[in-house]
Amino acid sequence: MASVTSPFTTTNASFILRPNSQNHQPAHRSFPLPPRACLNESQDQHRIQLNRRQFISQTAAIVAATAPLTLIDQSPAVADEALSQWERVYLPIDPGVVLLDIAFVPDDPTHGFVLGTRQTLLETKDGGATWFPRSIASAEEEDFNYRFNSISFKGNEGWIVGKPAILLYTPDAGETWKRIPLSAQLPGDMVYIKATGDQSAEMVTDEGAIYVTSNRGYNWRAAVQETVSATLNRTVSSGISGASYYTGSFNTVNRSPDGRYVAVSSRGNFYMTWEPGQAFWQPHNRAVARRIQNMGWRADGGLWLLVRGGGLYLSKGTGITEDFEEIPVQSRGFGILDVGYRSQEEAWAAGGSGVLLRTTNGGKSWIRDKAADNIAANLYSVRFMEGNQGFVLGNDGVLLRYLG
Repeated sequence: MASVTSPFTTTNASFILRPNSQNHQPAHRSFPLPPRACLNESQDQHRIQLNRRQFISQTAAIVAATAPLTLIDQSPAVADEALSQWERVYLPIDPGVVLLDIAFVPDDPTHGFVLGTRQTLLETKDGGATWFPRSIASAEEEDFNYRFNSISFKGNEGWIVGKPAILLYTPDAGETWKRIPLSAQLPGDMVYIKATGDQSAEMVTDEGAIYVTSNRGYNWRAAVQETVSATLNRTVSSGISGASYYTGSFNTVNRSPDGRYVAVSSRGNFYMTWEPGQAFWQPHNRAVARRIQNMGWRADGGLWLLVRGGGLYLSKGTGITEDFEEIPVQSRGFGILDVGYRSQEEAWAAGGSGVLLRTTNGGKSWIRDKAADNIAANLYSVRFMEGNQGFVLGNDGVLLRYLG
């Protein structure tokens, strides 16, 4: 039995994202037929009287009008197809599965795993073009239908966490998975795990507990001294709007490459941050009127912020701040649920009813990828790995693969 050093008390909280699920169908396009051109005998006399310039001009118009229809009908379709830099990958899973995370083995970028609800775990060995189901015996011994929330690799070592509480570890790039026992006193549900080094990982629960291990999960050390509920209860008089003991759980958690965290409260009325070395989470008032949907880190170290109803904000400057500016986006009124940066300049945002947006200037302006409008699914997560490897994860088993 693994031991967890923690002063926290156990509470019952859930990690649920409820986006707008309205579907959207693209409008059909129609193309008018060109006017029919004809020269008959009754027009001969009039044609003779035309001067040479008039005749050439009229003949050119007739030729243009009688051009092959295939050129007119096909060019818009080709133009629409060229807008998309993604392809949909069809998975061997049941309808209704929500994909939640994806990761690849660093030493072999063709080898990866995608996971989600209903104990879904799929494996690929061709870079994500095709996937096949994987089963883990130690996760099937009990009568549970696990929700696999997060997966991470460092070298050949990999970790998976899920709900009900389950922790899986692989030392051999996923060829075998071993279940690591956990203490029953673990506060909240495990929602995120990050492989950080040899036999080392960092794990986060939706109640703000952060644990680290350096011996393959046999012992865990608490990195913060209290849960979010305790922090809010202690600091409720400090001016944090909406903070109370009853709102001390997270809706989303995102980690920066240098180990900083930003998390959104379950009600979206404020957010919290944590940096390595801090004993407590730091609460922040939201600087926008609408409730927060999600937050994360830009490639330059700044923050992005999404609000309900499709609004997107970027922090002014880098680092942790409460100063944001709104960026106009074409979300069609659907909520934007996640943002993923491929580089400092290029990023993609995804959301309800197939919303897919792209920026090539660090987020200052965004263009909608209309080729995704016919995807009748909510897109929850945007994930980019090394190089051009990227994926968008959604409900009903929707998986988009970045083509570059």
